[in-house]
Amino acid sequence: MKKSEPMSESYYYILLCLAKGANHGYGIMQMTEKLSRGDVTIGSGTMYGATSNMMKKGWIKEIMSTEGAERRRLYQLTDIGREALRAEIKRLRRMLENAEEV
Repeated sequence: MKKSEPMSESYYYILLCLAKGANHGYGIMQMTEKLSRGDVTIGSGTMYGATSNMMKKGWIKEIMSTEGAERRRLYQLTDIGREALRAEIKRLRRMLENAEEV
């Protein structure tokens, strides 16, 4: 895999949340705040801009929920998105290891 560019925190947390399973935008926003212990907040504008861009990259796809009476738009991680997340985690680990060596 070619060297990837650093991922924004928003992209990283959206993919990380979706690694746990399909979710809707508001659920991802809530989970991000919980996972980051309040350090990262994704607003709705950022959320929907990021999901649109990630769908174009093929990292996530949109599915419709069939639970309950109302149909809900859910996002699901693709294999390409899972690989992008793995690559970013590997990059972050390498950076942390470098910092610990100093």
